[in-house]
Amino acid sequence: MNEPEPEFSSPACFLHELGAAPGAPTQEQDPAEAREDLRLWRKAKREALIAQRLALLPETRAAASADIAARLLVLLADSQQCVAFYWPFRGEYDARPVARALHKAGVALALPVVVAKAQPLIFRPWRPGIEMIPGVWKIPVPAGGDPVQPDTLLVPLVGFDTKRFRLGYGGGFYDRTIAAMTKRPRTIGVGFQCGRLRSIHPQPYDIPMDEIVVA
Repeated sequence: MNEPEPEFSSPACFLHELGAAPGAPTQEQDPAEAREDLRLWRKAKREALIAQRLALLPETRAAASADIAARLLVLLADSQQCVAFYWPFRGEYDARPVARALHKAGVALALPVVVAKAQPLIFRPWRPGIEMIPGVWKIPVPAGGDPVQPDTLLVPLVGFDTKRFRLGYGGGFYDRTIAAMTKRPRTIGVGFQCGRLRSIHPQPYDIPMDEIVVA
């Protein structure tokens, strides 16, 4: 859930991705071609990273997940308002144990809900045992509840880079949501080391995470 259709005023350069020889002559790329190149690059990278994530050995996933959970609980120890997490999808880190621990500590929790394509997410309250229904991609979401505005978002990572930009599933939901919120939430990108990239080639609409927690 990350990138909308790319829109930028100057063309992107991917010569280093294509292995162009140093000093080779270059031509300014048509902006429409650059947008399509970026879209295709991100699509291919996204699928490759998801495949790597799904292929993690159970013991590797378990050890990494335990490390991530311990670090998240330290980071969120002083949370006093509302933390939004996510329901795991396609091999993502499962944040539900952390959510249950936070619930026991009295922290309010919420889950994201897609209301429409190309629109910001809303967040509905969650607690263990609440009624859930299938949402987009059949990901469970709370069946009801008035929307809330979390002060902290745990955001799933497909990929991430050294500047804390994230690669998601391509829908642009989190970027739109964060940009539309009246008060900027604390954002913590969460995932596995196999999603690390040198750069996602961020564009003006990409919003970096405040923190990245991976193992």
